[in-house]
Amino acid sequence: MATVEFPIWFELAVSLLLVAGGIFALVGAIGLVRLRDFYMRVHAPTKASTLGVGGALLASMLFFGWTGQRVVIHELLITLFVFMTAPIASHLMMKSALEREPLRRPPPPRAAPPGAAPVPDPQAPRDAARAGGD
Repeated sequence: MATVEFPIWFELAVSLLLVAGGIFALVGAIGLVRLRDFYMRVHAPTKASTLGVGGALLASMLFFGWTGQRVVIHELLITLFVFMTAPIASHLMMKSALEREPLRRPPPPRAAPPGAAPVPDPQAPRDAARAGGD
């Protein structure tokens, strides 16, 4: 197999993408272990590991695209699927956790805290006297 000489800027770019991807994956793994409850733990692997996989796949696309050994469509599809499925899976896990623990649910929108004046609905028709009509 023939060796291919790469420009230094190309090697640096691929190396930086791999290192950045590894750092993001490490931060996601540490967050998964260190954060204290499920709701905080869901964010660490979803966001950080998605960026980590994205960095590694982008480095792979650059390297194999430059050498011409194969088409980079595989990495492009993997990146697309990871970036689409990870946030959706995280959202569904959060929703199911909130279903199981009703006391942790946030209040419904536009709900006034107990003892406070009710919040007016912006979609409700206005009073003719307040609007300046006859």
